Amino acid sequence: MLTLTGCGGAGGDGGDGGEVQGSSTTPPSPSPSRSHDPTGAGSDSISLSCDGTDVRVPASPAGLAPAGAFGRLDSLTRPLKVEGRIWSDNDERMYVGVVCGVRTAEQFATLVARSTLTAYKGKPALRWTTRTGVRSFMWLERPGTAVYVGATPGLADDIRPIAADITT
Repeated sequence: MLTLTGCGGAGGDGGDGGEVQGSSTTPPSPSPSRSHDPTGAGSDSISLSCDGTDVRVPASPAGLAPAGAFGRLDSLTRPLKVEGRIWSDNDERMYVGVVCGVRTAEQFATLVARSTLTAYKGKPALRWTTRTGVRSFMWLERPGTAVYVGATPGLADDIRPIAADITT
């Protein structure tokens, strides 16, 4: 007879030095607003904000279950306001959020050490993998607002489709 036991963890890091930091019980301030998609497609969205600049993200990306919030990214080279949401499918996690305060492309390019500078929809973008294996992608949507999408390896292929569903 074989008996298997296990413990679930956020991102597989056991909570020790993980990339995305936050709490699933304490929502960030200000709390995001929910609204119905005006296209009539029936999908809800959540609004995350940097100083009045709303970024709308799907309320339930790719059918994932809500799994809390985060307010910090360990990969950032300096402290900035971060507001984000986490969704999960078993041990896999999807992170979507905004990083506030980066005003120029030059500042943005130095925001994450050991990242690759690229472009997304003509805007500066960074991609990197954290030491815990989270695949991360972030672009400067407009001065003061960067959009972050991250995923554990099992959901990494969903990063680009999720990014495409984000609107401002």
